Amino acid sequence: MPNRLKDETSPYLLQHADNPVDWYPWGEEAFMRAKSEGKPIFLSIGYAACHWCHVMAHESFEDPEIAEIMNRHFVSIKVDREERPDVDSIYMDAIVALTGQGGWPLSAFLTPEGEPFYGGTYFPPTRRFNMPSFQEVLESVHEQWSTNREQVDRIGKELSAHIRSTPVFEAGEERLEPAALDSAAEQLFEKYDWKNGGWGGAPKFPQASAVEFLLQRYHRKRDRLALDMAKHALQSMARGGIFDQVGGGFHRYAVDERWLIPHFEKMLYDNAVLLPAYLHVWQLTGEPEFLEVVDKTIQFLIREMQDDAGGFFASLDADSEGEEGKFYVWTADELRTILTDEADRELALDVYGLRAGPNFEGANVLYLPDPVTDIAHERDIDEQDLRKRLRRIEAQLLNGRASRPRPAADDKIITAWNGLLLIALAEAARALKNADYLSAAQKLAGFLSSELKTQAGWRRTWRKGVPKNAATLRDLAGAGLGFLALYETDFNPVWFQEAEELCVEILEHYQDPQGGFYDTRDDLQDLIARPKSIQDTPLPSGNSLAVMLFLKMYNFTSNGQYAEPAERALRGMQSMASRHPTAFAGWLSALDYAIGPGLQLALLGDPDQDQFKRFKEAVDTRFLPLLIRAGGKPGEQGHPELLDNRSAVGGEPTAYLCKGFICNKPTNAIDDFLEQLETALHS
Repeated sequence: MPNRLKDETSPYLLQHADNPVDWYPWGEEAFMRAKSEGKPIFLSIGYAACHWCHVMAHESFEDPEIAEIMNRHFVSIKVDREERPDVDSIYMDAIVALTGQGGWPLSAFLTPEGEPFYGGTYFPPTRRFNMPSFQEVLESVHEQWSTNREQVDRIGKELSAHIRSTPVFEAGEERLEPAALDSAAEQLFEKYDWKNGGWGGAPKFPQASAVEFLLQRYHRKRDRLALDMAKHALQSMARGGIFDQVGGGFHRYAVDERWLIPHFEKMLYDNAVLLPAYLHVWQLTGEPEFLEVVDKTIQFLIREMQDDAGGFFASLDADSEGEEGKFYVWTADELRTILTDEADRELALDVYGLRAGPNFEGANVLYLPDPVTDIAHERDIDEQDLRKRLRRIEAQLLNGRASRPRPAADDKIITAWNGLLLIALAEAARALKNADYLSAAQKLAGFLSSELKTQAGWRRTWRKGVPKNAATLRDLAGAGLGFLALYETDFNPVWFQEAEELCVEILEHYQDPQGGFYDTRDDLQDLIARPKSIQDTPLPSGNSLAVMLFLKMYNFTSNGQYAEPAERALRGMQSMASRHPTAFAGWLSALDYAIGPGLQLALLGDPDQDQFKRFKEAVDTRFLPLLIRAGGKPGEQGHPELLDNRSAVGGEPTAYLCKGFICNKPTNAIDDFLEQLETALHS
């Protein structure tokens, strides 16, 4: 008989709706029952694409004997961490404080007041490797609860006090210091893995924000080492198994230090933040392999992760047919069967690393052991022709793979992740002049503004027409930056207005008087603490996103209400970010932007006129991280203040280029404008 999760919309919660465990969703009903019956709470947090969450569910939550113990002694709550990252943040802090490490599934035991007193991550069904079985954990916690309540309550209060101590920003320097950027760059240089690419060992996670910071450094200082390092990191991932060579898109992380064997789940947010990095390095170098990654990844997202309504799904599972990675791996015989041309078969075996034999459980994760450029040179083939041939091979393999049982999709739509993807789609549409990408971006923006912005305020998730859960800081800031990116692409003032409304919401309901911003709105009542996340995991924190949003909005409006809280937060964070660049790379990019000076471009005239388009294309095709652009007809309503009190000189499209709000003479001539731009960039 289904439990209470049957009425939820989260695919992860619905996966557990038929468990014999008497699960509750997060909410008042579960806590009231725990209080009335004097029982502790077992809190299990995971997400739909989490492999070990599935394992623990099959081993323990589907076991009637274990479920009977849980139902008799505990009130059990199941949470999708993607729906409630605030709940996850609070109790992950507690588990890390208790055990020194965290992960998912998160398994926490709470008092009826929500105070954590014991927990861990995955527990096996039987004791192994000095790890207790889950049944032993349940019985031990029940015994402690029954016989040693005073100690349990003490631990709960101590842990609760710990997680209520939100980060306090350092006193901060009086001004923003370029030296902090230099120090951070030196740290990245020293710790970089030149053999394999990236930072750290196995398991190895993409660091898109660190790469973006290096690209900004190259733009600012022409630091060739920064560009070479960024290129090497992106090439290493693109040539490895972490990138789906057949279908495009990145898997979550690599289990090895070489980027060869991925953990096969595909998350929307990884692809959303990696896309701009590849686009930007292509803008700087023109090298085709980076553009191929952009195109293949966007095509994958539209093909496999876009909802008909316009939003994009949260993730694709790592497992299919009960096995991790089965959908994505190949044997040499499978490849030979699908590729009908003998020369293509032999080329594919060489290019994708199958000659060396299986590399994953008797099969092969496809990767590029040698760069395509080198293969073309060795075989005396034109590189462009070889790349076209490989795209044809990949299309055949993709078509062949389509007959396999697919990994499940978590088809809920998350505002923050879609906001970050909106940035990527808008920038790609702008830089590549791609109408399909622009259409996808506009459809996504329309979906966000119509479906996630509700009468009750912005929501975090949406699935099958149902918006749920109050938006977090990361949701609002990510969506705001996405709207601004799209405004800079199509100059529709509606998107700028959406971004400005989100800025006001953050200022009024998320701001911490001590500096920075809380993760949750000031009227959210169902948590024992108000989290304030500042660390940029591979996904930028809500705080660093909000700071960047306000800095950009200040450049559009010259309104100090946006600049002041952003710069105050940066002054408090710049020292920490400079010491730990991979943990705070989003902050470093915001610091670089704040130090500026920023460039402001106002284009006045009819966007459909050729001269207007030439002005716009002159900046759209280049990597210009300090530039913001606004455009439209004089007097048109809803545009940013950057266009106010300016006209189209002589009735012709006119460019106003400013640096730090100090403006050049307006010009109708593209050559004059390009000269002004070069001077602004190099002075």
